[in-house]
Amino acid sequence: MEAGEIGAMTTPAQGNVLPQGVPYGADNSKFGEDGKGRYYPGDAEWFDWAEHTVDRYGRECCLWVLAPDVPFDAAGTLDLSVPWLARIRELGVRAAFAAQDGCNALGLPWDEFDALFLAGSTEWKVGPVAERLAREARDRGKWVHMGRVNSLRRLRIAEWFGCNSADGTYLKFGPEKNLARLRGWLDELHHTPSLLGG
Repeated sequence: MEAGEIGAMTTPAQGNVLPQGVPYGADNSKFGEDGKGRYYPGDAEWFDWAEHTVDRYGRECCLWVLAPDVPFDAAGTLDLSVPWLARIRELGVRAAFAAQDGCNALGLPWDEFDALFLAGSTEWKVGPVAERLAREARDRGKWVHMGRVNSLRRLRIAEWFGCNSADGTYLKFGPEKNLARLRGWLDELHHTPSLLGG
């Protein structure tokens, strides 16, 4: 991180300290390691955490703050997220909205967010609807992030979709060994054109 090779993801459930000056995304812990949101502290506590995080690490380093969502539930995410997007923007950072399976049928509140977070199931997130939404978001001048990217193949898909950033837990499991592999993936990505999508 300090060498500028990778950024950081932080959540309310983490107790780690980020190096100063490192680009970071502020996730909400609604998905979390258990996939059930047990690490989400509650709405008021989450927003206090987000505000403190932005104050501590700086607006200029913040890639986005993800509004609370309902994993795998597009309608629930719309209901929960929309009221928070303006409050996130008031922090002086990009407000991120989590796209979930089925959101294309409901529509996205495009004017109310600044970053599209590709969440949802793995099948949906790497499928044609997510690709179309990612490309539309880029055309609209929005940041695009893909969550749960833990392989070179998934990283290539994120690149093909036009994502600006991606996260995953790959480094958490065997950081010494996996950092070298991740560096290799990034090097390959920068030197080999994507073969995905034709």
